Amino acid sequence: MATEAPVQSAPANRPIASARHTAIMLLIQLALVAVGFWLQSRPGTDSVLPQQRNVVPLYLSIMALEWGLVATVRGAVNAKGISLRDVVGGRWSSWKDILRDVAPCIPFLFIWLGSARLMHWLMGPDPAKSINSLLPQSPTEIILWIALSISAGICEEIVFRGYFQKQFTAYTSSIVAGVLLQAIVFGLGHAYQGVKQVVIISVLGILYGAFAAWRKSLRPAMIAHAWTDIYSGYLYTLFR
Repeated sequence: MATEAPVQSAPANRPIASARHTAIMLLIQLALVAVGFWLQSRPGTDSVLPQQRNVVPLYLSIMALEWGLVATVRGAVNAKGISLRDVVGGRWSSWKDILRDVAPCIPFLFIWLGSARLMHWLMGPDPAKSINSLLPQSPTEIILWIALSISAGICEEIVFRGYFQKQFTAYTSSIVAGVLLQAIVFGLGHAYQGVKQVVIISVLGILYGAFAAWRKSLRPAMIAHAWTDIYSGYLYTLFR
């Protein structure tokens, strides 16, 4: 009787893309870090954006950047004979697969929220410029923020937990090092939010990385990441 071939996963013992591509991806992240710290260093305002705000182009630009990075990752791993689906960790084939991915997100979200609040308390007051001007206010902005959060949940997990974590793990022969290094890159990419947030987001990046490594799939982390972004940017402001 014919049986279905098992789903292949991206190899953990060797790089999934070339060293040259990884260097380029790191340079892109370095450029984003430089822009982020520059935004925080601009004089004359307490917020990242001027008071005459229009965040719609910003949201759309971020989504375009995220999917552009995913496209480069896809091309790089395809060159190694690996599909993007392999990097994600297969696909859903039944409702039981969906349930297996969604169920662990519930306790993870409580761990994430507790860790975020603990880090905010430990780090104390934040002298960085406020990012409140980046948060959605109008119905259009709210819809786009939700779309941006879902985009970030998919794309950032592919780029950081799927790509960088696997690359760093292969280069160091250590999953622990892979999780820590991708979390640092992930946190630094949020430099526009200030040093305190870089530290906090790096810690949260460790949680996402450990979650992905434990589940051997990016899908649960994608779901959790999208929800936490929606919560942090909109629902928390709405219900606090």
